[in-house]
Amino acid sequence: MHTSIIELRRYRLKPGTRQALIDLFDREFIESQEACGMSVIGQFRDLDDANSFAWLRGFADMDGRAKALGAFYTGPVWAQHCDAANGTMVNSDNVLLLRPAHATTGFATPAQPRPAITDGIPATGFVEASICALAPGRASEFAAFFAEKLRPTLRDCGADILAELISETAPNSFPRLPVREGETVFVWLARFDCPSGYATFSDRLTSHPDWQNHLASELDQWLWRPREILRLAPTARSHLR
Repeated sequence: MHTSIIELRRYRLKPGTRQALIDLFDREFIESQEACGMSVIGQFRDLDDANSFAWLRGFADMDGRAKALGAFYTGPVWAQHCDAANGTMVNSDNVLLLRPAHATTGFATPAQPRPAITDGIPATGFVEASICALAPGRASEFAAFFAEKLRPTLRDCGADILAELISETAPNSFPRLPVREGETVFVWLARFDCPSGYATFSDRLTSHPDWQNHLASELDQWLWRPREILRLAPTARSHLR
């Protein structure tokens, strides 16, 4: 499914409950959501916060989002498992509503099928999500800066850029689920084969002449607050892995 609307959802969890939520999510909430007309892009452990779970889902458009979410959250699977899921959470409304910065910068369809529940093969990939808070109305300008200057350097250092996303400014089409409205952000996601590959990338970037000489300072001038970096490990059934 082509996804022009993406949610980046981050849940604060009660201590010690993350694995229970992951097990429930991977078993019950993937195919059931996709049957309602959305795409479950990926789900992750936040490596820097043991009480955080992050995931991405996509929709064809805002109207499709409203219909798909309405179907799922009034349907039998959510009714059966909502208490167990909500019981793991402190809160679930840290949600960025996003869209591709350009027609070609959304998530590509994964080449491999999603692992089956019975596969039991742990994911080896590693994803970095960088969240850039910007001045209102400057997301498109920043997207051009990223494409011209940052993207080539990141790739040169070993990053596989998966998507470049900006804030979706349309009103929340499913108010039952709050999102962070009124913010201007640019989010890029990059994949690495393993944590050691990410460490190599980080070393290459910090020593790259363009990064040292001007890119790091140019990036910082765009930001309203320090760039938020999420280091994400895919769950066993994450399609993005």
